[in-house]
Amino acid sequence: MTTITHHLTDDLILSYSAGILPEAVDLIVATHISLCDECRAALAAQDAVGGAVLERGRAEGVSDACLAGTLAKIRGKDWPETTQHDTPRDPVLPAPLRDYMGGSADAIRWRPVGMGVKQAVLRTKGTAKARLLRIPAGAAMPDHSHRGMELTMVLKGAYSDADGRFARGDIEIAHEELHHTPVADVGEDCICLAVNDGPLRFKGILPRLAQPFLGI
Repeated sequence: MTTITHHLTDDLILSYSAGILPEAVDLIVATHISLCDECRAALAAQDAVGGAVLERGRAEGVSDACLAGTLAKIRGKDWPETTQHDTPRDPVLPAPLRDYMGGSADAIRWRPVGMGVKQAVLRTKGTAKARLLRIPAGAAMPDHSHRGMELTMVLKGAYSDADGRFARGDIEIAHEELHHTPVADVGEDCICLAVNDGPLRFKGILPRLAQPFLGI
């Protein structure tokens, strides 16, 4: 059983329910909700409120072309709606992330980024970027802050920073004011899904020099 102590904000859940998040943010929210009973219940409540508002609104006619276009977009979504059932199971990748990537964790193509840390960049539309990070057990990410928002969800293992300890299913929401150095727990590599809507601000010179080549 996954015990989650760090959750999504109400604003993120509301935006996810309204369908207005960038693709990368949408992906990490869906992935967290697939493991988190509390956030799944909050999403159901938001969806119910939205449905009630629509039912009370004045009906407007739409053209056949509009309806066909909407149905085509629904059928063309990159991952299915999040459900409580996560089968077949993967010990690392929850269903929305696994379906989006089209494979299991064993198929991830890791690339080194320095200090033993590896990453795999995911192809998402829009300005927000998504990537998988693998931090060796006991190792630290470079000291950094943010230009914009960074969402980090733990998929395997755990890490700690100035905001506390984050284990599988936990999601950390970092804004520009947070300056931190995530450190993986000793004994197991930490694998995370990270989403940024702006580049990181590294304190060290070497990470800053490598940043343009790593896309972070």
